[in-house]
Amino acid sequence: MSTPLVDEGRRRPLVLRNRAFGAVWLSQVLTQAAVRMFQVGVSWWLVAYAVDGGRGLASGLFMAVSTLPAVALAPVVARVVARSAHRSVLRTAAAVAGAVAVALAVWAWTSGLPLPAVYAATLALATCQAFFDPCLTTSVPELVDDEDIEAATGFELSTQSLAGLGGALLGAVTVDRAGVAGLGAGCGAAYLAAALLVAGVRFRTAAPGADGEAAATQVSEPRTLRAILGGLPYVRRILVCFTAANLFTTAVFVVIPLYTRTVLGDGGSTVALLEASLGCGTLIGSFTGARVPGRPTVTGACCLTLMACALALPGLFAGRLVFAGCLVVAGWCVGVIGVRFVALFQRLVPAADKPGFFAVMQAVLGASFPVASLLFGLAGDHFSAQTLCLVQAAGLLPAAAALALLGSPNSPQGVASSSTPADRTPEPVGSGR
Repeated sequence: MSTPLVDEGRRRPLVLRNRAFGAVWLSQVLTQAAVRMFQVGVSWWLVAYAVDGGRGLASGLFMAVSTLPAVALAPVVARVVARSAHRSVLRTAAAVAGAVAVALAVWAWTSGLPLPAVYAATLALATCQAFFDPCLTTSVPELVDDEDIEAATGFELSTQSLAGLGGALLGAVTVDRAGVAGLGAGCGAAYLAAALLVAGVRFRTAAPGADGEAAATQVSEPRTLRAILGGLPYVRRILVCFTAANLFTTAVFVVIPLYTRTVLGDGGSTVALLEASLGCGTLIGSFTGARVPGRPTVTGACCLTLMACALALPGLFAGRLVFAGCLVVAGWCVGVIGVRFVALFQRLVPAADKPGFFAVMQAVLGASFPVASLLFGLAGDHFSAQTLCLVQAAGLLPAAAALALLGSPNSPQGVASSSTPADRTPEPVGSGR
C-alpha cells in the first residue's frame, strides 16, 4: 500500500520529517530537563548546604511540593487542555516557568535565599509542568499524521528519559559550582527557549485561523474524570497497581542524595552519576520496551520484581558502582513499563476521553509522590539509607503480584464496560509498532 517515495521519507526520524513536531519535541526536552535539573539540584542543595538537621524531612517535603500540583490540579488541567488552544497552554506554561526560575536566580544572586522562597518557586514550576505535560500528549494528533502517532509517542516517552538524564547530570553539579543562582538561571533559559519554540509552531485546527475557538469547540461535552475512569475498569485497575508501586519507586529521588551523603560520603558528582544512571536506564528501556515480549501486565509484573531486586542490592552491599549499576536496571524497568502501558492506554482509551484521561492518569500515578517523599524523608532522619532501599524493594513485590493477576483486557479479570468500545481491543501492545 505504501509507495517507495513514502518509504524513503519515513526512513528519516519524525522530528526531521515534521518540523512542527520537531520544535515541540525540543521544547519538551528543554522543559523536562529544566524541571529535573531543578529537582535534583535543590534536593542536593537542601541535603548538602542549606539544612543541618532534619535533612531527610527537608528533602522529602521539597519532593512532595514538587509533585503536588499534578495531583491537586488534575480537574483544572483537564478542563483547560480540553477547552483551550493547546499551543497557547504550552507557550504560557513554559513562559511563566521561565519567569519564575529567572526571578529565583536573581533573588539568590543578590541576597540570601530563604527556604520558603525555594519551596514557593518549586510549587510554581511544578504547576506549570502539570499543565505542560498532559497538554503536549493530547496535542500530538494536531502535529503529526495518523500513521505517525506511535512514532510520536515513542519520541515523547524517550524524551522524558533523555531530558531526565540531562537534567540529572547538571542539577547537583551546577549547585556545587554556581549555587542556586546558577541553577535558576540555567532552568530559566531552558524554559524561555521552549516558550519561543512553541510560539513559532502552527498547530492543526478544525478551522484555520481560529486558534482558540477551534480547540475550545473540539470537545463539546467532555465527560467528568470519574466517568472516564468508571468506563475503563481494566485501565483503572492498572493505574491502582502502579499508584501503589510508585509509593516505593519514587522514593528513590529522596534516597539518592541521602545515600550519597550518609552512606557513601561523596558530593554532587556522585549524585549526578546516580541520577544519570537511573536516567540512562530509563532511556534504554524507552527504546527497547516495545521489543520486550509478553502481555503488558505480565511484563509489568516482571519489571517490578526485577526493580525490587535492583533496589534491594544497594541496601545489602554499599558501593558507588553497585548503586549506579542497580539504578540502570531499575531505570530500564521504568522505561519498559512506560512504553508498554502508554501504548496500551492509547489503544484502550477513546479519543474523546484522552484529554481528560491523560490528566487524570498523571494525577492518579502522582498521588503517591507527595506521600512517598514525606514518609521516606522522615524515615531518612531515623533509619539508614540502606534500610530505605530494602523497604522500597519489599514494597514493590505486592504491587507486582497484583499486576500479574489482572490478566488481559478481554479476560474475565479485565472485561470492561460495554459502553466503552475501545476497551474491547485485544491487540497486544507492541505488535504493530
